[in-house]
Amino acid sequence: MTSAIAVDRLEVIFDRFRALKGVSLDVQPGESFGLVGESGSGKSTLLRAIAGLAPVASGSITVNGKTLGTRRDKAFYREVQMIFQDPYGSLHPRQTVDRLLQEPLAIHGFADGERRIERALDEVGLGNGFRFRYAHQLSGGQRQRVAIARALILEPSILLLDEPTSALDASVQAEVLNLLEEVRRRRKLTFLMVSHDLAIITHMCERLMVMQGGEAVENLVANDLVERRVTKDYTRNLLRASDGFVRTASEQV
Repeated sequence: MTSAIAVDRLEVIFDRFRALKGVSLDVQPGESFGLVGESGSGKSTLLRAIAGLAPVASGSITVNGKTLGTRRDKAFYREVQMIFQDPYGSLHPRQTVDRLLQEPLAIHGFADGERRIERALDEVGLGNGFRFRYAHQLSGGQRQRVAIARALILEPSILLLDEPTSALDASVQAEVLNLLEEVRRRRKLTFLMVSHDLAIITHMCERLMVMQGGEAVENLVANDLVERRVTKDYTRNLLRASDGFVRTASEQV
């Protein structure tokens, strides 16, 4: 089976700083794969490199069997969409929800825009009544739902999720995570998800990679983390630092 995402010995360098040091990764179609590690570990940089937002110095990235060059074309963005951490920063404050959703459709030349907008809003639990509201009129959870709708509107096969709920209140986090899980199941999507929250990763992902200092520390299945079957001290320290992790993860798995 062709991998949805295959990363081979990837190096990313910013002004002589090696943000990624030969990272390799393989994600299967329909899989939800997690990236965990402390701040600065390189997990978000890896997502941004796949999306074409970070400079690749060496190594390769392959998506659905196609090896990517330095630029991302329209075909790439129809296959791969990214949902960012901050729903306040990722939506234009002076555009209505309708305009935000129309924009990718216009760029890609879709003729069935009305159907796609209605379907996307319905799928994320926002009705047509939200179409002509501005971002500042929405709550954080509603903004992130709009961001998810915008990502889904092109019908991609892969979502890159960079801490998609960390800016939200705890009560709203669970709603958005459940929504993402439903969408993945219904659309048979592939997820590559970054989070500092180990309970979220074990709840959402089948497999995960632990990162430290721009390198892969170890690869695990989610249940290994729950049962603390880990081999590296760094991963053990992450577990210890994650308050209430065992209780929360056990309840959610």
